[in-house]
Amino acid sequence: MSDERHILLVSHTGRQDSIDAAVEVCDILHAAGVTPVMPFDEYADVRRAEASVGKVDILGVDVQADQLEIVIVLGGDGTILRAAELVRGTRAALVGVNLGHVGFLAESERPDLEETVQRTLRGEYHVEERVALQVDVVVGQETVYSSWALNEATIEKASRERMLEVVTEVDGRPLSSFGCDGVVISTPTGSTAYSFSGGGPIVWPDVDAILMVPLSAHALFSRPIVVGPDCTLAVEVLRRTSGVGVLWCDGRRAHDLPPGARVEVHRSSEPVRVARLKDAPFTDRLVAKFRLPVTGWRGPQRDDEVDQ
Repeated sequence: MSDERHILLVSHTGRQDSIDAAVEVCDILHAAGVTPVMPFDEYADVRRAEASVGKVDILGVDVQADQLEIVIVLGGDGTILRAAELVRGTRAALVGVNLGHVGFLAESERPDLEETVQRTLRGEYHVEERVALQVDVVVGQETVYSSWALNEATIEKASRERMLEVVTEVDGRPLSSFGCDGVVISTPTGSTAYSFSGGGPIVWPDVDAILMVPLSAHALFSRPIVVGPDCTLAVEVLRRTSGVGVLWCDGRRAHDLPPGARVEVHRSSEPVRVARLKDAPFTDRLVAKFRLPVTGWRGPQRDDEVDQ
């Protein structure tokens, strides 16, 4: 059996700082005796930028996705979502280094890049399995499109000036119908993304749940709801809708929704594996990423404190 290690590097090669970070990671991996793996298009982008990354194996040519040990992702949440797409259905976990803005899915920041790579090489991480969504589009009695999502599936109006007419459903029973800009069906991981922007609650990532958040709905009852992980949510585009809607999965994969189309969403049997280097509470991550004000907080009194 070969002892060769396969570590995939995924980066946002449209930005120079990401290319510089990719070169640095490749240097660290080579020094450790590991040949980095990259998608061909990203490797080509780095070479076009006249950056030298040494010997690189190409994903899908030299190394297959199911041979990967782990994935190092350089960029924001969008880059991490793309990396999740590349290794879908494998055991490879994602460790993100944030080079974007908020970067909720990332484990560390740019100044910690070398330490993150070294700890990854030493296996100093634990893996979380995040809920993902199975998404199907049904027209008539036929499933015409299937996809998945880590953050959210969004049913949106395709035309700016026209409202989308929908009816929502939970476990085969109708819940409410209304006109809206769209409906977001989200995982706990995605609760800090589009769902949050639409007024949905933040759900801790270790909670097994699925969220539904209407967007700009004209209805008496259009509040976000949270259901159990075994529930099936559905959104039907009513036939009286003018024009078409569009389904977006993680903002990356799209499919048109004609009047009468039905989007069914339930928990996927394939979670997404995220590597964690530290056990920081999710509350601390929220405070840091959203820069929440906590000035004045003292917290529970410790045993070594003396009552004043």
